[in-house]
Amino acid sequence: MDKYFNISNVFAKCKEKKKNFFVGWLVTIIVSVIWVLPQPRYYVSQMSLAPETGEAKEGGGLSSIASNFGINIGGIASTDAIYPQLYPELFKSTNFMVGLMTIKITSEDGKSTMDYYTYLTKHQKKNSFLAFFSLIGKSIKGLFSVDESNNKNDKKVGTDLNPFKLSKKDMSLIEDVQNKIQCIYNKKNDVISISVRDQDPYISALLVDSVTAHLQTFIVEYRTKKAKVDYEYYKKITAESKRAYEIARQKYASFVDANQEVTLQSVKAVEDDLENEMQLKYNMYSAMTTRLETAMAKVQENTPAFTVLNNSTVPTKPAGPKRSRFVLGMLIFITFIMIIWYSKDEFKLLIRNSENKEE
Repeated sequence: MDKYFNISNVFAKCKEKKKNFFVGWLVTIIVSVIWVLPQPRYYVSQMSLAPETGEAKEGGGLSSIASNFGINIGGIASTDAIYPQLYPELFKSTNFMVGLMTIKITSEDGKSTMDYYTYLTKHQKKNSFLAFFSLIGKSIKGLFSVDESNNKNDKKVGTDLNPFKLSKKDMSLIEDVQNKIQCIYNKKNDVISISVRDQDPYISALLVDSVTAHLQTFIVEYRTKKAKVDYEYYKKITAESKRAYEIARQKYASFVDANQEVTLQSVKAVEDDLENEMQLKYNMYSAMTTRLETAMAKVQENTPAFTVLNNSTVPTKPAGPKRSRFVLGMLIFITFIMIIWYSKDEFKLLIRNSENKEE
């Protein structure tokens, strides 16, 4: 390798061009600082919770042992279709994210309240360096065309979003939110960690609570949907059965009152028929009442519980951007690029010798 690619020549070339390196480093530092300093600080708040996974798992001890080897068999026996393992995928759902846009955001001083969509579109700090050029671009574009969509977007709120039909701007916003809000599932202990990144430390903590509540509501609605349908059905049937029983009872009572002194067998037979019909209606009403109570208990049984392990707190230190790391990373990158550039002669020699060897 040294016969064709002399590393010492590369070092000598770089030493010869050290002035260029210093200039490159200086320019890189200036450009990096101009880029990273205007970047808004962001904060991260986190909450951990242990969700109930539905029915008892079979083979609890076996599941615990298997989890130590990275194998999760806990959900096999569960009747729940949305396992905690799927919660992170749920956070990638457009429908779920659109639902977050209606969350109410209140400032720390309590003076302003808005939905999350309005907060994201109108109350976010931007990189002033990029914002300057963006403003120039929009101004130039505005000279040649009239964009009426901006007027509509100024009045749009979270409830106006349709997950089936999102504009390009709203879809970009949803993707940005998906990067800001993360859900991580720990398969060893079934713990869900939800974190939110935001420019305001108070809002980040507030959002963690709201996002967790939204997740809980979503899961509860899913888990109880079938039971609630059954409950509403039995509620309707019970009401109809009660009404039918009351009508039969009224007919029987009216007939008995009108024929108290009549001893004809035909009258007695009609009375028995009405009494039997009333009893039949009562039995049906009683059975439906029992079914209704069972359905009500089923709704409560299917309602999952979430145990909060770690409450959210307002972060005191920003999580980023890591400005010094960014500048250092850019310096390493430009140094690598310059070394490759000054090694091009050695690479050409290597390629030329390889071609000659093949011939």
